[in-house]
Amino acid sequence: MGQVMNEKSEKKPAYWVFAEQRQGVLHDVSCELVGAAAAITRENSGLVTAILLGQDIGGLAGELVAHGANRVLVIDDERLAVYRLLPYASILKQICLQYDPDVFLFGATSLGVELAPRLAAMLNTGLSAHCIDLKLDEDGRLLQVVPGWGGGVLATICCDNSRPSMATVMPGVFKKERTDGRQGEILMLRAGADIDLSGPKVLKTEMQELTGTSLDHADVVIAGGWGIGNAEDWKLIEELADLLCGAVGATRPAVDEGWAAEDRMIGQSGKIVKPRVYIGVGISGMMHHVVGMDASEYIIAINKDEKAPIFDVADLAVVGDFRKILPLLIREISAKHGRNCLPITTT
Repeated sequence: MGQVMNEKSEKKPAYWVFAEQRQGVLHDVSCELVGAAAAITRENSGLVTAILLGQDIGGLAGELVAHGANRVLVIDDERLAVYRLLPYASILKQICLQYDPDVFLFGATSLGVELAPRLAAMLNTGLSAHCIDLKLDEDGRLLQVVPGWGGGVLATICCDNSRPSMATVMPGVFKKERTDGRQGEILMLRAGADIDLSGPKVLKTEMQELTGTSLDHADVVIAGGWGIGNAEDWKLIEELADLLCGAVGATRPAVDEGWAAEDRMIGQSGKIVKPRVYIGVGISGMMHHVVGMDASEYIIAINKDEKAPIFDVADLAVVGDFRKILPLLIREISAKHGRNCLPITTT
């Protein structure tokens, strides 16, 4: 491994972020976490380091600096061209043992939730999964906020007895904030010959084409839950979403029933959404779903149970049977605007 300034010699808290990239494209959560770490370090004069692994990825380092990294460690190696668990974990272990970071953050993506726990086990440290907030206590310790006990409460976790303090953080929790012209240090490291190349090998990769409007940046989200009842009635959710130029969202039970694809799930084990308008239909409002949508600008909830918890976070509560309400709403929108997609406004 190439030589880098030792974190211990800096005498400042060292916050590391794993910068996830696929085929040379940074995942949004990487920039979100770099910015979140930068905001935290403004309270304790810490330093933010992004760790970037792959092949021909040096050009991404500047983007990480622009989003808040003080330094980017780049390991560019053909053996890392395609993500594999053991090679990535073995390199990260070597770097952590050498430079001893205080905090190491990962996105709660399909890659991050596999890689982070393996690395935590290798380092004999703890890991908080699917965090929805990060903050410091009065002693400067990192506090990790996660939904716990079936989504009924928010738990605050502090890792006192081992280093680094590790966490996976839900994409979309923090905003990306880019500053052009920001200066940072970019250091190229060499991967040693002792990378663990065992385990499954990737023979072929195929990119799956997404169908429908993406949840990630949708202005309008129409989400359905267990209360929809069946696949036939689920078509009302999709039809309303199409009329409002919106994205379809779902709770875990709706995904488990096969009414919606897994990439449509909102909540603790799904996605965080922050649309201008969120319409939840047949959703009870348990916390493990609410944490994924309560930052929406305007929340409309439709449920026949007037005591449904979803109404506690709703700006507009509609008590009634969605099977009567949605067809009327679809009919009115179609009568006034045709079947063309209608952009919605909140003013």
